[in-house]
Amino acid sequence: MDNNIAITALGALAQSTRLETFRLLVRLEPEGIAAGELARLIDIPQNTMSAHLATLSRAGLVKSERQSRSIIYRADLDGLRELILFLLKDCCGGATELCAPLLAELTPCCSPEAKPS
Repeated sequence: MDNNIAITALGALAQSTRLETFRLLVRLEPEGIAAGELARLIDIPQNTMSAHLATLSRAGLVKSERQSRSIIYRADLDGLRELILFLLKDCCGGATELCAPLLAELTPCCSPEAKPS
């Protein structure tokens, strides 16, 4: 990832509705959600949601898939991973004792004990 791609992604998230949308999409992984339902949950008009989703998509943070008459949106976790790795690339100058707490904070959602039964 280069600076311009990272700036585009961060800029897309630097708006409250888009940030809320992206965070909701991350919570709804891997099922995703239809655009209309997403607009209803966030309480904004569908055309406004479409514009926000287009911005997030161009930034590489959201992907979509047509299912029948609906378009299902999902967080692009690969794009999120690339952005986080870009931001943390030179973390703490390689001092693992400084990076370890940060990395531990990033992993609880993915650990086996964090999964609901």
